[in-house]
Amino acid sequence: MNIDVTSFTTIIVVIVVLYLISSIKILREYERGVIFRLGRLLPQPKGPGIILVFAPIDRMVRVSLRVDTLEVPPQDVITRDNVTVKVNAVIYFRVVEPRLAVVEVSNFLYATSQLAQTTLRSVLGEVELDELLSQREKLNIRLQAILDQHTSPWGVKVSMVEVKQVDLAEQMIRAIARQAEAERERRAKIIHAEGEYSASEKLAMAAEVIQKQPMALQLRYLQTLVEIGTEKNTTIVFPLPLDIIASFKGALDRHGIGNGPGTPQS
Repeated sequence: MNIDVTSFTTIIVVIVVLYLISSIKILREYERGVIFRLGRLLPQPKGPGIILVFAPIDRMVRVSLRVDTLEVPPQDVITRDNVTVKVNAVIYFRVVEPRLAVVEVSNFLYATSQLAQTTLRSVLGEVELDELLSQREKLNIRLQAILDQHTSPWGVKVSMVEVKQVDLAEQMIRAIARQAEAERERRAKIIHAEGEYSASEKLAMAAEVIQKQPMALQLRYLQTLVEIGTEKNTTIVFPLPLDIIASFKGALDRHGIGNGPGTPQS
């Protein structure tokens, strides 16, 4: 009889020891354990380190606190100027409240993914194609703010949203290329016109200086002859003094030959 009691006690002790060993759980530094005791949620999550989970009274749900990456599949988006594009994005988020991530939503990963897809389509559908291509950083901040606002009740913090790629139709790519080419031509014409305007101003100023100093025109005339003479060409230049031209013009004016039609002669 004593042997049976001793054996029974040993069995009980072994069972208790095995139960206690099976109740020991080890949580890593980035993990937390949300404990349900008899179906009731405990006030604080457990971990990290060694914790005790007494099954079947307790049930533990492991939640990772590391930053997770979620890729949003390509979405068909129609922009405000009626251009169809395919846009995909990537979301960086982490769980900050493990209890809310377990209790408030059945699957926070799936819920965040679906919310990201709908938000991406709605936000990018409110902007034009030029804004989508040129102001991507502004759109990323707006997407992050909207997602963070909606996922905050789930204990999820969205830290960053990046629009990865924007795929356009082939016709739209050619249209954008033609638009860029036209823009370059417009800038080139404006720059050329501004250069002509600046040159005309300088020429007008030079004409005023030459008009005040007649010898300046003679010096410019001689400089032009020197430039022509230094080149290796077969051009024959006959220098003609400007005084002769001025005297000849004065004689024509005195005889009335240089006057136009309808001008009274002296």
